[in-house]
Amino acid sequence: MTTINNARRRFMIQSGLGLLALSGMPSFLQAMEAMKEMPRILARKANPNFKADVEFDLYCKPSKVSILTGAETQVLQYSAVLKKGPKETLVDIPSSYLGPIIRLQKGQKVRIVLHNGLSQVSVTHWHGLHVPAEMDGHPMYAIDSGGTLVYEFEVLNRAGMNIYHPHPHEATAKQVYQGLAGALFVHDEEEDKLELPTGEYEIPIVIQDRSFDEQNQLKYVRNKHDRMLGFYGDRILVNGQSDVRVDVASRAYRLRILNGSNARIYKLAWDDGTPLTVIGVDGGLLEQPEVKAYVMLAPGERLDVWADFSGRRVGSELILRSLAFSGVLPSMAQGMGNMMQANALPVGSDYPIFKVRVTQSVSDSPKLPAKLSSFPRYHTKDVANPEKPVPIAISESPMAMLLNGRAYADNDFQEFERIKLNTLQLIEIFHAHGGMGMGHKGGGMGMMGGMMSMAHPIHLHGQQFQIISRSVSSEKASDYETVRHGFIESGLKDTVLVMPGESVRIIKPFQDFKGVFMYHCHNLEHEDMGMMREFLVE
Repeated sequence: MTTINNARRRFMIQSGLGLLALSGMPSFLQAMEAMKEMPRILARKANPNFKADVEFDLYCKPSKVSILTGAETQVLQYSAVLKKGPKETLVDIPSSYLGPIIRLQKGQKVRIVLHNGLSQVSVTHWHGLHVPAEMDGHPMYAIDSGGTLVYEFEVLNRAGMNIYHPHPHEATAKQVYQGLAGALFVHDEEEDKLELPTGEYEIPIVIQDRSFDEQNQLKYVRNKHDRMLGFYGDRILVNGQSDVRVDVASRAYRLRILNGSNARIYKLAWDDGTPLTVIGVDGGLLEQPEVKAYVMLAPGERLDVWADFSGRRVGSELILRSLAFSGVLPSMAQGMGNMMQANALPVGSDYPIFKVRVTQSVSDSPKLPAKLSSFPRYHTKDVANPEKPVPIAISESPMAMLLNGRAYADNDFQEFERIKLNTLQLIEIFHAHGGMGMGHKGGGMGMMGGMMSMAHPIHLHGQQFQIISRSVSSEKASDYETVRHGFIESGLKDTVLVMPGESVRIIKPFQDFKGVFMYHCHNLEHEDMGMMREFLVE
């Protein structure tokens, strides 16, 4: 298929009529012509001069696991074998299809050898890690079935929860949906000094939605509608299991929460009205805790939650729910989507995520630190472009999902996508008018923009950024009111949820490494449709 498209494009460009036809095509059709192109670079080998502190083999291959009662479910799964480093580097999650938890220390030099045991090409992206461009898991480095790929990098990140997952061109969504994902924790001295809950008192919570057929096999995209809106399952899994109950003692815990869903957005809250105490987000610990009635969590985002069950009696239960909210899907599609998918969990409805049950009473519990961390704050006066933000314009149509009026295309950098190394850049993410080109930001999105506009979690590869401001058009204010108090803006982020009619300004550093770094929608079906672009750091 790729060969046919490339040949067709070359013929059109090389002929006069082809140039005329291409120039006259609507922008979204030009983008669709180009989005199929993805060069492949030969797999890297190990560098004999790189002295690794930690080394392990990472395998992705088909497997079968028990998720529901009855037949086992066929999945794709990561597994790993440690060759060098502390034994706690790799920790399996019992009875889960998720990959092992990877635990690294800031400053470690790491070598990971990826082995592709799938029947299709794949590559692994280290979502949240600040690594060289050639180590980031760009789709151009995807390896064939049976191939290997060597990653070598120093851990530069501060302490935080990151993700590893596949990133092959036009196949990311399906491979993640079938099971390929895992959590990667970085630790550092600043975090260690706080003596936060660890071991059995630090619990990973990976939330995903999935659908199953009568034989307990995963069901995925069935029609164009599923792909346009993103795929929504009808059953919530936590750490790869259904109907999860977490047994706890009457003391404080640290919940490391990741939205590992393809498209579903959650509005997390305790069912009894107890506030959520957030101590960290994508880029690590906040400066001090934030207390929220609820917190929004989009695909690719993470939360670090202090959950104190002190004083609760043995046998008492608490449920983490996703509360009702509105506005993330186009108004014309909300009802239709739920009906077409026959979804028992309509988007934006109220449903349980998992249950906590107190099974043991203890008298000793750690105290929540008033001061958590410190990190450099970014200011508009320090950016290289204070008067001219780099745009990331979101536009949707029934035919294409675009950023800055274009879908992904190789070597297609617009001038503002060329970034000078070692600069801070002001970036504005917004919804464009009309659903076709870059258009204009703000309100008055036009009929097509208003009908098709939906929420998008935008993920930027490379270093994590700081959110500077949010604003929303008046026509979307009522929907926005159902989510607006659930954003954590004081920490460092690599993924930000942008609601319909909303404009979000961020400051992002581009330091240390030259090369190509992607930015895209982390609604994975949208990414595979071409809602993905690149920065060239020079």
